[in-house]
Amino acid sequence: MTTHVLTTSKALIIDDETDICYLLSNILKQKSIPASFVGSISEAERLLGVSEGDFPLIFLDNHLPDGLGVNYIGVLRQRFPASKIVMITAHDTATDRERAQQQGVDYFISKPFSKDLIFKTIDEMSHA
Repeated sequence: MTTHVLTTSKALIIDDETDICYLLSNILKQKSIPASFVGSISEAERLLGVSEGDFPLIFLDNHLPDGLGVNYIGVLRQRFPASKIVMITAHDTATDRERAQQQGVDYFISKPFSKDLIFKTIDEMSHA
């Protein structure tokens, strides 16, 4: 039953680079996953406060204008325990990966990423 969860749900992209948001949302659209995007943690909080339902798939940048995404993982985990959280960052270090995993991230993707990598990640999550 979980194999179709991500193909019929929506995604949230939290990234301050608009081009990344458009690129990622277009990639997700090819998998029939509609996406909303915001550019900061505070914008995510506003959207999540008025959004009906939740986002089963969340892409989270680490370096945002109002804080580190890695510090926001715990908040997302508490509010959306069943959501899959994918950290996307240009600052890919072993320390960042370890912190993200300790906070409960499901996947960690380095920028720049490819369409194939996003597809592979979605497929892996769909079968998890």
